[in-house]
Amino acid sequence: MNWKHRIAIPVGAIIVFLLLWEALVWVNDWPPYKMAAPSDLPAAFVNYSGLFIEMGWQTLWRTVAGLSLSVVVGTTIGMVMGFSRIAREALYPLLVGFNAIPKATLVPVLALILIGQHDLNTVLMAFLISFFPIAVSVSIGLSTLEPEYRDILRSLGASRLTLFRKIALPKTLPEFFGALKVSATLAFIGTNLVEIVSPHGRGLGALFRSGETNGDYPLMFAVLIVLAVMGIMIYYAVILLERIFAGWAERTETS
Repeated sequence: MNWKHRIAIPVGAIIVFLLLWEALVWVNDWPPYKMAAPSDLPAAFVNYSGLFIEMGWQTLWRTVAGLSLSVVVGTTIGMVMGFSRIAREALYPLLVGFNAIPKATLVPVLALILIGQHDLNTVLMAFLISFFPIAVSVSIGLSTLEPEYRDILRSLGASRLTLFRKIALPKTLPEFFGALKVSATLAFIGTNLVEIVSPHGRGLGALFRSGETNGDYPLMFAVLIVLAVMGIMIYYAVILLERIFAGWAERTETS
């Protein structure tokens, strides 16, 4: 599949989705206060362009910061669990239990612990909701490493660092980038969760809440579209990194 198809197919799918959305609103004759159509959104983008730039940047950098933190911490935890059976059996129940807690319940907890630290609260929530897939994928990738490779390299005098760099890291990269694609979406959810619930008036979540309060439904749907576009941008950034560092794992398709 050449680069033209890689661009044309996603763009075509987005256009079809927007047309179906417009047709759904038109067929049901829904007013804008019930369901805004794609044709209602350009006016919202024009009227609030300054706010979209300001709030969008606030959401983006906090999401990327939280995602970066989740990569560092999640990879570290995954390495510990992957190389140590004891650590894996001890940490897995804790991680699963923590991940089962609804993250919306953690927003007021963070707000009480870190009073007035809105940026830190938002980054931490993006991290807390997105590190789990990375930790699990790295752990599984390392724990399923073939023992024959380890035995051969150790018999040749290879250190643990050499074993990780030459064998474990390349084997884990496909699973890592697969989890990173999921974590990128979760990080946006964590960021907007704090922005909507916490009354600080920052980020796209706050802009969405403002539209809800004022009954400006085209603005609300415009915010959702911007969030979707930002998520797609992060997703393709991860794909680019995957092609650079783990392109060898990509399967070639003939159709």
